[in-house]
Formats: sequence, structure tokens, C-alpha cells
Amino acid sequence: MATLVPLGTAGTYGVLANTAITNTGLTVVSGDLGVSPAGAVTGFPPGTVTGTIHVNDAAAATAQADLLTGYANALVQPVTATVPTELGGTTLTPGVYNSASGTFGLNGTLTLDAQGNPNAVFIFKTNTTLISGAAGNVNLIGLAQSSNVFWQVGSSATLGAGSTIRGSILAFTSITATTGAIVDGRLLALGAAVTLDTNAVTVPALNTCQVVVQPVVGPVVVGQPTSVSAVVTCNGLPVSGASVTFNGGAVPVAVTTNVAGVATGSLTFNTAGTATVTATVTAAGTACSCTGVVSPPVTVPVTPQPSCQVVVQPVVGPVVVGQPTSVSAVVTCNGLPVSGASVTFNGGAVPVAVTTNVAGVATGSLTFNTAGTATVTATVTAAGTACSCTGVVSPPITVPVTPQTSPLSASPACWRVNLPFPIPHLFVATLKATLTPAQAGVTVTFYVSGLPVGTAVTNASGVATLNNAGLSILQISASSYTAVATVGGTTVQATGSLVPCFPPA
Repeated sequence: MATLVPLGTAGTYGVLANTAITNTGLTVVSGDLGVSPAGAVTGFPPGTVTGTIHVNDAAAATAQADLLTGYANALVQPVTATVPTELGGTTLTPGVYNSASGTFGLNGTLTLDAQGNPNAVFIFKTNTTLISGAAGNVNLIGLAQSSNVFWQVGSSATLGAGSTIRGSILAFTSITATTGAIVDGRLLALGAAVTLDTNAVTVPALNTCQVVVQPVVGPVVVGQPTSVSAVVTCNGLPVSGASVTFNGGAVPVAVTTNVAGVATGSLTFNTAGTATVTATVTAAGTACSCTGVVSPPVTVPVTPQPSCQVVVQPVVGPVVVGQPTSVSAVVTCNGLPVSGASVTFNGGAVPVAVTTNVAGVATGSLTFNTAGTATVTATVTAAGTACSCTGVVSPPITVPVTPQTSPLSASPACWRVNLPFPIPHLFVATLKATLTPAQAGVTVTFYVSGLPVGTAVTNASGVATLNNAGLSILQISASSYTAVATVGGTTVQATGSLVPCFPPA
């Protein structure tokens, strides 16, 4: 949703430039005219200014600073739609618009329809230029106001002879209004000059008081306090110290705006469904007529109050028989974490009781004694919370449990003829076994056809290698070999294949 661009003191200027304002002909500027920081104004007269001309003075410098703030505000407002480069012949409703090409052209009539909302805002954003032709025209319907139309131009704007532009042009570089162009708004240039030629520039009437409720950040739950805020502005500037009443909750809430014009309060909703929130200014010390001004309504989806929930998190595998497995569950009350709740996990060899942390997470360890599929649940046995948590059981999750595997593995091996001289063995093979996880210094004994052929010790990578293990003619007829080791007091073994090498010599 487009929001009003704050112009501050720049709002009183029909023309504002950085380096120069140059005029030819009988231009009429209804409003102030200024240049800053080191520019010049020429062509007045014959041009006329109904307001004050400011040349490199403090007022013009302040207006330039306020213009920069407004330009930045328009620049960062989120785009609601990307439209074609050519705006002529189209009708648009309130929003923030850009084009895929990064520029806008206006060679026909652009109609802006506020749909009955006099506070509706239109913002057009270009990366480079805004160029209108002689037939360029902006038409306002549905209570649309020139004061609520803004053109944020990334470089320069050029207004065709006889064209009519409505709204404030905020150009990063320069603006050129050719002969007879009419501006129902402002020509404000941040970086360079404004050039005029027999133009009519009319500053639109400044906006009166506005109150806008900000989007409510959810979730919004029945019975829970929800933060709401609204911004109060007078002529686009924040109103401090205004009394604002929020309506739409169980009871109205009155708060006061801060120096940024923001009022923040808390509403509670007693019924699920859609609530309508408005903010009304009941008193404001400002030149605007703020008292009694009501914001446009904002709808808020209100969800029912949930009871306590316990959810077991997916178990990260693999899960192996006899090995401890980490399990966790989250306990929430009305969507908020429950700290200090006692939770018991079931489904392993023995139940495990743990306590939730500040994030409502309980983490424990289960051991499964049988391979297959295990079912794990978590039960809250005690919780200091307004929810009825005690006795609540989570939905079950299934855990695939795999059989326990040996930590020792044997690599495929091949035998070859021990050439050139088959001494002391006619055949030899290189046998290798790996211990996982890696453990150095473990002695591995290798067997072929049940007979030991040698030993090797695992290195830092857990690998034991027996090079040139001597084999008899009987042993090469075996198709496998066996590696045996003792790990943690337990004897483990693994079998690897044994085939002829190719070539065998």
C-alpha cells in the first residue's frame, strides 16, 4: 500500500532546484520558489511567484534536506505493480508503480482513480527518466488528489509542450518544463536545475490531518493482548502528543503519539474471526483539524485460542540397535513456548524424562533394542502454564531402527604370482581393513581359509594394511579373507573378497 511521501518544508515550494532555476516567458508559480546550495534564479520577472523566492538561504537549504528525505521515502516504498512504460491511455488505482524498462512515458491521458478515498496515494518510480509528450495528461477521478500523487524520477524529467502533469515530481537530477506545460503539483530537483518556459505551476492544497493504522503483526489469538499502532500526520509531518483511541478489541484503548507521530497500544480480541480496527484522534495540538479524524479500517484475522501442544521432532538418523539416539519435542501453550515442563519420551527400551528449555524444547536420549519400526511419543507430566498441559500426549512418530553393524570392514583384494622369484611364497596379496570410527593402534589379524597370514596395526585413519601376505596354492582357491580385531573389549570381524589379480603376475 502506498503511503504519503513526507516533503516537510519542501511542500510549500512549487519549484525547488539545486544549481539553477531558469525561466522564459510568463511563468506563474503559485507557491514558493527556491534554489540551494549555490544556484541562481533568472527569468523572474517576467515570471511571477505568489510565494517567496529563496536563493541559497537557510530556508532553501532546509527544503532541499526535506526533499532528500521525501525522495528516499518514495524510493524505498515497495512496488505493488509493474506497468508498461507508456502510461497514456491507462487507468490506475492507488499503489506504487514502476516499469520493467525503468522509465515512464506519457503521450496520452493517464487516469488515476482513488475509488472514493481522498487519502489514496499514487507513487510512480523510475530508475531513469519521466518524459511526457504534448498530449500527455493526468486526469484525477474518484476523489483523487494532486497532493497525493508523487513521481520519483531516478535522473531527469521532461514535460512536453502543453502537457498537464498532476502531482509532485521528485527528480534526482533535473526537470525541464517546455512551453506551456501545466503542473498541478511541484517541480523539485535534488541534483541540478529546473528549466521553465511559460508554465503554470500550482502547489496543491496541503493535506489535512491523517491517521493510518499500521498492519498488525500476527498471529492474533483470542484472549491474548495484541500490539497495534497508528501514525498521525499533519500536512505530511508527524503529530506528537496526539491522543488516539483504538477501537475493535474487547475494550477501546487510548494512547498518545510519540515524537514520530506513532501511537502504540494493545488490544485484546474475545472472538475468533475477523476484527476491524480503527484509530480515532480525540485531541491533537496542531494547526490541522485532527480531532475526530478516523483512520481507514484495518481487518485483523483472529484465531481461536489453542490448548497445549506437544510435538515430537523428526529423528535424525541413522538409528541403530543398542546405540543412544537423540530425541526432542516442543511444548507450546497458545503457540508460545512452555519452559520448565516435564516431558517423558516413550518408545525406547526404557522411558526417559527431561525438562523443556526456555524455547519449550525437551531433548533426551532413547535406546532401541530391536531392529524394525519403533513408535515414539512424548507426554507432558507437569507444566506451570495457564494451558491444560499435564497429561497431553504428542502425535506418534515412527522411527526406523537398523541392526547394529560391525565397526570393521574389509576391502576387496586380489592375489598374484610372486614374481620374479616366488620366494618365500608362490602367491601374495595385499589385505586391508578399516575401523569406523577411525581408531589408531588396533591390531588386526588377517585369515585366509581359516589360517592366519599376518597382522597389521591401524593408522590414524583407522586403516590396517597387510602388504604381500603370503598365500599357499590351497589358500588362493578361497574366494574371501577375514579380518579380526578387538575393539573396546569386543571381538569384531569383517569379510572381504579375494580374487585373482589381472594380470595375475
